[in-house]
Amino acid sequence: MLSDQNKTLLLAVPAAAALGVVAYFTLRRLGRSPARPINPCIRKDEKKVMDAFDIEDLMTRLEPGQKVSLCRCWLSEKWPYCDGAHKYHNQKNGDNVGPVNVYRKKAA
Repeated sequence: MLSDQNKTLLLAVPAAAALGVVAYFTLRRLGRSPARPINPCIRKDEKKVMDAFDIEDLMTRLEPGQKVSLCRCWLSEKWPYCDGAHKYHNQKNGDNVGPVNVYRKKAA
């Protein structure tokens, strides 16, 4: 036969476990950042922002051995070119986004 104290304990354990599960999922949900646009400010008046680069044109801008870095985080002040703004974003948000680098091979 269980004592009153043991009966109370047997009732408290499932209640505490249920409360723990609810708290876990609530805190997990609150920890997520709300959905936000990827593009915070670049050409917002356009339905879709898209750029095309002629590879030959890019290569005429670069000396052999040089590179051009294209932004993928939408935070660059020099967009579409990368200015390193992703570094602060990565540190703040635990992200790992970086630029697209296009290299021109060194002359043979």
